Amino acid sequence: MNPANGIKIDNFLHDIQSLSEEKFTLLVSIKKIFNEAHAGLVEDIKYGGLVFSLSNTLVGGIYVYEKHLSIEFSHGAELSDLDHILEGKGKKRRHIKIYSMSDISEKKVGYFVR
Repeated sequence: MNPANGIKIDNFLHDIQSLSEEKFTLLVSIKKIFNEAHAGLVEDIKYGGLVFSLSNTLVGGIYVYEKHLSIEFSHGAELSDLDHILEGKGKKRRHIKIYSMSDISEKKVGYFVR
């Protein structure tokens, strides 16, 4: 990882933690799912959130809002979603809103990240 990216990520995480311990815990849990699912994943801070790239292609990100976190999937429209969990109507992107720790399993975050 680029050392400058590491500093940006550390600062971002610190800022989230200072604003909300609950959102920080959710963010770290989701970040771990991304990192465990994909070897070679590159993290960065872009567009106001923590983003993940593979082979220089943006695959998704985590964005923190006042009442929830949003997990964005750059090519989410291509994902199989038989339970209609993914939200959004764009050509490519889809997202999942996370309000609590239980949402991570109930909304099958691990499945979609893999």
